[in-house]
Amino acid sequence: MLGRILVSVALLALALGAHGGEVSYTHRVREHVLANGLKVLFLEDHKAPVAVFQVWYRVGSRNEELGKTGLSHLLEHLMFKGTEKRGPEEYSRIIQRNGGNENAFTDTDNTTYFATLAADRINVVVELEADRMQNLKFDDAQFSPEHQVVVEERRLRTEDNPSAALFELLAATAFTAHPYQWPIIGWMNDLTQATREDVLAYYQTYYAPNNAFVVAVGDFESARLLTEIEKYFGPIPAKPAPPAVRAKEPPQLGERRATLQRPAELPAVALAFHVPNLRSRDAFALEVLASVLGDGKSSRLHHRLVYQRRLARSVGTHYDLLTIDPGLFYVYGQPMPGQTAQTLERALLAEIEALQQTAISTAELEKAKTNLEAGFLLAQDSLFYQALLIGQYEVADRWQRIDEYLPGIRAVQPEDVQRVARQYLGAENRTIATLQPLPLPPGLRPRQSGAFDQRLH
Repeated sequence: MLGRILVSVALLALALGAHGGEVSYTHRVREHVLANGLKVLFLEDHKAPVAVFQVWYRVGSRNEELGKTGLSHLLEHLMFKGTEKRGPEEYSRIIQRNGGNENAFTDTDNTTYFATLAADRINVVVELEADRMQNLKFDDAQFSPEHQVVVEERRLRTEDNPSAALFELLAATAFTAHPYQWPIIGWMNDLTQATREDVLAYYQTYYAPNNAFVVAVGDFESARLLTEIEKYFGPIPAKPAPPAVRAKEPPQLGERRATLQRPAELPAVALAFHVPNLRSRDAFALEVLASVLGDGKSSRLHHRLVYQRRLARSVGTHYDLLTIDPGLFYVYGQPMPGQTAQTLERALLAEIEALQQTAISTAELEKAKTNLEAGFLLAQDSLFYQALLIGQYEVADRWQRIDEYLPGIRAVQPEDVQRVARQYLGAENRTIATLQPLPLPPGLRPRQSGAFDQRLH
């Protein structure tokens, strides 16, 4: 497997000129800022007659307040309910008639709308997105059913999903003063009480050209596309800057624990540690640490706890690299039937302790670096991924920092991995959440995924 990965990386590096600068985003992305504050980022890629167009709003669950959580995601749904010019769902029908597909997603720090279609039809989505940036319109008859859709989405994805509920509890326990503590979809009580007026006020506050940016990647001429964007987005007036998020999570001063009792087939355990993000010099060492511990079947956790000891059904890690404020480093797993969450917890902590006490070998380090580099390079073939990467880095800090990723990963040394494991994965900085299964009611099978390795955020 490793040999195939190395060959793939080598071939792609030759094709892209990875060490010669051709994969550099800094030299390929063109940036322009309209008079109303809308930033536009172009990346021309002419390998196929296709284009991806994304509008990123700098608002997510991080911008919400208790009592009104979930508004970012609810507004995302309602953005497809029409404008003063177009009726409900007409946006989607127009994109589909032009041979494209569209969707959207909400995260902690942003809400993003995107469409992929033939490059010669990109002007269609430009006009549609500009229209709903300023002319969103829906009445109670449209709000009420969509509101219920979101409430039901939370019920299915979290209330009836023990794994998702466990990670929700973990974040709510790890954070005490920062809005990263509440779920992106919102708390159920807040969702059920949300009103049409709440959503419209939120829209008026955060949806403005000076609180958004556009990413376009594909087979187009930047100058011509900029003319289209100026035509449709240029007349939209800027708005006052939205309220700043001033919350800052204080240092954790001791282990925290939480237990979730829920009907489930198997127990589970998840650990979270407060860590710095992209802005820290430790970011790349933490990224490598996550790979060493839990990236794939060759990682330490999977090899030792799943393959060798048959203790875990699944294990994994996740590191919040691309967040505006510092996030978490996750280590999690689901034990095999007959094993307990406590036994798996001790095994996970033992693997962390081993990394803290003994530096990893050069071979293990190079394998982790190769996996990370392969994932980064191989994904460059996707126009959508390139646009997503530009947007994620622009939200977290600035898009130019994409070009620091590969050099940063390559520079990590064994002692760096050991140092960050010691510095951040200590007992005083950890939160542990455990799923304690309750008996299943007759005929009930909870929506708990067999592989307990979902991507977080």
